[in-house]
Amino acid sequence: MKDRLLAIFALTGVAAGSACHLAGAEEAAHVVWAVTIVVLLVPLTWEVVKIVAGGRIGVDAIALMAMATALAMQEFLAGAVVGLMLSGGNALEGWAAGRSRRELQSLIERAPRIANRYEGDRIVELDVGDILEGDRIVVRAGDVIPVDGSVASDGASVDESTLTGEALPVEHVRGGQVRSGTANAGDAIDMIATRRAEDSAYSRLVKLVQEAEENRAPFVRMADRYAAFLLPFTLLMGGAAWALSGESIRFLAVLVVATPCPLILAAPIAFIAGISRAASQGIIVKGGSAIESLGQVRAVLLDKTGTLTLGTPEIDHIITCEGFAEEELLQMTASLDQLSAHVLAEALVHGVEARGITLDIPYDVREVPGQGISGCVSGRRVLAGTRDLVTASAVSGLEDAERRVARFDGDGHATVYVAVDGRLVGVLLLADKLRDDARDMTDRIHAMGIRHIAMVTGDHQSTARRIADQVGIDDVYAQLSPEEKLAIVRRMQSDSETHPVVMVGDGINDAPALALADIGIAMGTAGATASAEAADAVIIVSRIDRVADAIDIGRRSLRIASQSVVAGLGLSVIAMVFAAAGTISPVAGALLQEGIDVAVILNALRALRG
Repeated sequence: MKDRLLAIFALTGVAAGSACHLAGAEEAAHVVWAVTIVVLLVPLTWEVVKIVAGGRIGVDAIALMAMATALAMQEFLAGAVVGLMLSGGNALEGWAAGRSRRELQSLIERAPRIANRYEGDRIVELDVGDILEGDRIVVRAGDVIPVDGSVASDGASVDESTLTGEALPVEHVRGGQVRSGTANAGDAIDMIATRRAEDSAYSRLVKLVQEAEENRAPFVRMADRYAAFLLPFTLLMGGAAWALSGESIRFLAVLVVATPCPLILAAPIAFIAGISRAASQGIIVKGGSAIESLGQVRAVLLDKTGTLTLGTPEIDHIITCEGFAEEELLQMTASLDQLSAHVLAEALVHGVEARGITLDIPYDVREVPGQGISGCVSGRRVLAGTRDLVTASAVSGLEDAERRVARFDGDGHATVYVAVDGRLVGVLLLADKLRDDARDMTDRIHAMGIRHIAMVTGDHQSTARRIADQVGIDDVYAQLSPEEKLAIVRRMQSDSETHPVVMVGDGINDAPALALADIGIAMGTAGATASAEAADAVIIVSRIDRVADAIDIGRRSLRIASQSVVAGLGLSVIAMVFAAAGTISPVAGALLQEGIDVAVILNALRALRG
């Protein structure tokens, strides 16, 4: 906001002074321009002092010297124009680099706040911070588990995707350990708290994201990287022109044409154009530094579930027994599962309905939490659930089906055994489907010369390896916690061959790595708010190949920005030679610099095109 106000003030000052000059009020014009310079010098001086105190030299120092010298030599218009270009460039850069995140607000808001504790013969709702170790609490169906604890019911089905990224629910037996931030995917369960809220898994995750945000390396403006060369060169040429000619005005003219407006303008405008280009492809990039980092990427880390895969289980294989037809097996199972709130049941019902199969209304339905469901469909007794459930129900014909199911071990499938009237009739295998464009994405990234593509996931090694082989990923890091994902990012950042590194993910468990990586890209289509807030870019369409698009746009934007900078510098150096020779006055130099700025802007805008 400050840079924008200064740019508006500078534009107003230059315009008002010019109007006075055209009206013949020369003194008034000088006063307006002088006031404009003085007002702009105050914040500029402060910024230069801070940069120098930090051990760096920014190109703003040249603009500061040019404006101060113009004020001292009463070349007010030249100084005001330099101030306008500087403030305008800073405003553009500020707009391009501004973050649109709310500093983890969504992640914090999702943290569990209430819990239901048993107190005598009552269930009392209270603040999660009041839960103590050893308290017995109840977690209703669909609720977020408030603290880490152990299952006190016969079993529990838990959606752990927020912490592990795995789409399929995890079944826990009595005594199994469950973590805060995960969700109860089955019926209501009892649990015993083993940690207080502030020591539980979700609280640790929030702290990890905050630490990663604090450890992010600061963005260094492209323009400042040239300051070490440009500042001494300008002073040397300007000083030599003054000493050899005895005309101080030549020193000012050199300073004015050397004012690095092309540097200040070129990169932000090219990056803004890149941001606009990315937005047209369904990629929201949060600032110019993110676009620049995308253009320098040397390694890409990819989460699996919800990133390379769709994040929702689908029917992958159907095994039938006893001469049962596939359609009959699906119809009876999905009809029964209509009355189950289990994640797999919902996925199965949706998948069967998508095949155009009409479902019946079940009756006399009973569900065993985390195990399965039984009931009557069209007058026949149907049982659908885990192997343990069908075994406990003394279902016959299990041995043959198990041999056929064994062929898929290690492929990451969830299995649903189905029995009708006491005999096994089939097994349904559900799996998280690979995105159709995943292979195209990795092929394009490899074609760009990026050789380091790795998968980082909380899923099992065998499942991760299978997906990686299909996609064309060489390195797989599986069964990782959020902390271990951070370690992988740090290790790659410390290696010059894999730095800068992109992290791509979609779940809350990916948020720390997204925040720490040089560039974090979140798949935002599934409402993964926390990861979107922690990331530098968010893909809002359901296409993973947009990762390759983002890198390509970043490279093009960076290339155009660099071209504009080099061309602008070259023209400025030529102008400096003429200014040192006395053929360009300070005002003419300021206007010439305007022409160079226009050329730079037009070139930078090429980044808008594909």
